[in-house]
Amino acid sequence: MTGFLLFCIMSAFLLSACGNTDSPTTASTAAKINVVAAENFYGNIASQIGGRYVNVTSIISDPNIDPHTFEANPRYAKAVGTANLVIENGGGYDDWMDRLIASTPNNNRQVLTGFNLATVKIPDNEHVWYSYENAETIATAIAAKLTALDSSHATEYDNNLQTFKQSLQQIQQKINEIKNKYQGTPVGLTETIYQYQTGPMGLNVKTPEAFQKAMAEGNDPSASAVATAEDQINQHQIKVLIYNEQTASKFTDTLQSDAKAQHIPIVPVTETMPAGKTYQTWMLGQLNQLEQALGK
Repeated sequence: MTGFLLFCIMSAFLLSACGNTDSPTTASTAAKINVVAAENFYGNIASQIGGRYVNVTSIISDPNIDPHTFEANPRYAKAVGTANLVIENGGGYDDWMDRLIASTPNNNRQVLTGFNLATVKIPDNEHVWYSYENAETIATAIAAKLTALDSSHATEYDNNLQTFKQSLQQIQQKINEIKNKYQGTPVGLTETIYQYQTGPMGLNVKTPEAFQKAMAEGNDPSASAVATAEDQINQHQIKVLIYNEQTASKFTDTLQSDAKAQHIPIVPVTETMPAGKTYQTWMLGQLNQLEQALGK
């Protein structure tokens, strides 16, 4: 075992043992390619593609953390500095990763940026991983990078990629089912993240865009946007409220309370993949909840 590889493994171990809620999580300790993902959904995709030949460290892995306000501390620099492949979202979502990369020069390190790779984009909306089409594109790029780094296992990477692509069909089918049943149904969104799925489902998002964007950017929405969002609930102009649990504020808490009082179903969604999930089961679980709520 080379000294460099030993250093990579020891670094990943130390990071996973830190114990804080925002500590990175490590998928494997006997990996050949060291991958660091800014967010755990990208880390999970990399794990599915790389299998036993990759060691994946995901920096943001706690659904209780608001990724918009996350600040990486210096200990993450060690993992990024020794990585063979770094995966970030980009688009202004995780600028802290760009700073970590800049502070740890490594000519042998590859970097993938999900936002730049995405083929499906909504203006001023960096949450591109919520599109299963973008997930497929990013997974394909990950497989290509792993193959370039380790051509001896190219067949395994390609097989895993094909399996991943096939599994995404379940998400596409569920979105189509919901569209066929509930297209045009008025819903509320507390934040822009879920637009990547409400759009393909044909749901009619009523919440003012200004309210959603303010929540996504960590700002206070205008009084008029708040009043409109509250009126839509209290006057039963929406059938379901889709609530981003990771960008909670006094404004979104009010909408949630109003929805409960008016017996309007609330569907929680998250930006970070919950523990014990894969990208696919995470997306499907939320879609199933939404389908049940729309059917009430």
